[in-house]
Order: sequence, then structure tokens, then C-alpha cells
Amino acid sequence: MKFAESAREIFDRAVEAYHITDHVDAPAPMPYPEGSPEALLFAKCWVDAVQWHLEDIIRDPDIDPVEALALKRRIDRSNQVRTDMVEDIDTMLRDRYSDVQPLADATINTESPAWAIDRLSILALKIWHMKEQTERADADAGHLAACRGKLGVLLEQQADLTAAIDTLLDDIAAGRKFMKVYRQMKMYNDPATNPILYGKK
Repeated sequence: MKFAESAREIFDRAVEAYHITDHVDAPAPMPYPEGSPEALLFAKCWVDAVQWHLEDIIRDPDIDPVEALALKRRIDRSNQVRTDMVEDIDTMLRDRYSDVQPLADATINTESPAWAIDRLSILALKIWHMKEQTERADADAGHLAACRGKLGVLLEQQADLTAAIDTLLDDIAAGRKFMKVYRQMKMYNDPATNPILYGKK
């Protein structure tokens, strides 16, 4: 099985595991060996699943403002964790292909493999929740039909993205493409580069 196909299965497993408890503070089970690529992908999707539901919670119009601020801070921390994990996946893939000598006319892709894999993880969550919408007993026929149409588009997008990622990785393995790992350098998270933070010193 190719990498993106395997990742898609792992993401589906993570989304299903999250919804057993369906709680943002539930501990993450880990069905894969510590330090394995599979464990990294599972953990990445688990973080995505928790953040998905935090984003739902914070949009409650009746939420207490103090609780909302705490949730916003938690989402900010989660976003940094997600970014770090994407970079970890890119580092893993770069190491995997470190012995490949790029061809003279090799080109770089517009995004790294891991950022495409990040989108695949989010798609797993979109598909789970859109499917849930198609099964609501309290929704009218128009809503159900609209959600079935959206689900079909999401499934097509998932298939296309999976194939595109695996094609990219095949190209990297063959030297037709090369990859770099760029750190995101989120300046607003860094006390040395966010003027609101370093201005308080």
C-alpha cells in the first residue's frame, strides 16, 4: 500500500477512535508502536480531531467570555502543535528519500508532502461529520440531500488528493521532484518577534 493510502486508513482510524468518547479531553489511544510513522500520523489526526471540536465549542453564542478566551488560547497552542507535527512528517519523508539524487531537471512542488497530508487528515474529519449530517433524524429532506451532495464531493476530493500525494512521493523517489522542509516561523507565537509580547518586557 502506498504512503497516502496508508495515511488515509490511519486517519480514518483516528477519527473513529476519537468519536468513541467524542470528548476533547479524552486521552488518545495509540494503536501503533511509539516512534513509528503510523504513530505520528495517528497522533496528528487526533490533534486535528480535538481542534475540530474545540472550534465547534468556541462558536457557541452563549459561551462564557472567560471560557471562550481560555479555549482561544488552547486552539492557538493546538495550531502550533499541528504545525510542528506537519514539519515532523516532512522531516521523516525527507529522511526517507535522503539517498535519492534529484535529476538535473527536477523541480520542487508548490507545497511539501506533509502539508498535503495535513489536508488529507482534515478531509477525514470533514467526511466523518458530513456523513453524520446525512444521517440526522431531526433534519429535513433538503438538508439531507444537500449534505449527501457535499459528501460525494468530499469523497472525490479525498480520492484525488490521495492519488496526488502518492504521485508526488513517487516523483520524489524517482528524482523528478525534490523536497525541502521549511519551518513556518509563526512570529505571533514567538515572544522575540511578536511586538505585543516583547513590548511587555
